Amino acid sequence: MRPPSPSIPEREFALSALQQSMRIDGRTLLEIRPINLTFGPALGCVECELGKTRVLAFIDSKMIKPPEERPLEGIISIHSEISPMASSAYETGRPSDEEVAITRMLEKVLRRSDAVDRESLCIVAGQRVWHLRLTLHFLADAGNMLDCACLAAVAALRHFRRPEVEVVGEDVITYDPSERPPIPLAMHHTPYVLTFALFPFASTPAPQQTKLSSTHVPTPQLANSSITAVLDPSPLEASLLPSSSPSLLSLALTPQRELCVVNKAGGVPVSPEEFLWLVKVAEERVREVEACLEGGLLKAKAEAEGIGSL
Repeated sequence: MRPPSPSIPEREFALSALQQSMRIDGRTLLEIRPINLTFGPALGCVECELGKTRVLAFIDSKMIKPPEERPLEGIISIHSEISPMASSAYETGRPSDEEVAITRMLEKVLRRSDAVDRESLCIVAGQRVWHLRLTLHFLADAGNMLDCACLAAVAALRHFRRPEVEVVGEDVITYDPSERPPIPLAMHHTPYVLTFALFPFASTPAPQQTKLSSTHVPTPQLANSSITAVLDPSPLEASLLPSSSPSLLSLALTPQRELCVVNKAGGVPVSPEEFLWLVKVAEERVREVEACLEGGLLKAKAEAEGIGSL
């Protein structure tokens, strides 16, 4: 059962606000919603909240025999599930278009960009490698689930630890965490996804900026631009885009300013100057997201050490 579409007055009011560089929820056009990361007691279990959007990521591992064509690399598989718990728009056992799009984007961001060093997951060449299974459960859909899912996945990979192993002859000995501390994953980079909704009109400067958080750095709009870019769109803002060809631009970047993936399927055309400006905006916001993740990891580590010392 699909939720009711916004009424005509709601759509007109939201569009009028965007044309004046204002948003219904009080954010600026280039401001993301508050991020909250909750790390579970198990390593690799993370719940990410982006505003009211919630995604739970969990990683488990096992040893398997690698495929013959890649005997020196471990395997990373990604599975996602959007159940009616997230929204009444989804059905159990029937993958939606959005679920398929999110899974494909995560495959590009995490697997094809080699975020994790898969050769470090090899135990015995051609015989034993680690198989990491990343499972994403979407708990609440309040808009922009892709960015929330990517952040949850990256946080789970950073939080996960695999058991220490030792090869003795033809035997592989797996040590319990109480015997030897588990080992973090070797990661080449940590990509984050940021999504913009693009509208085919130029917005006027807002008469008064909203109160920003201490970590948010305002970015001026590009002069003489024919589009209005809205970062981290809400469900209402996303519904204003044409359903046949929504103007959504998703950028996967690292805090080191590496552009990993660009995803834009149709919609409003973007000039080279506008695209470079959007990348610059994303670079600034990625540093904010990275700082939030680093703070959450340090807090989780301190809590785990406190529990272990009891």
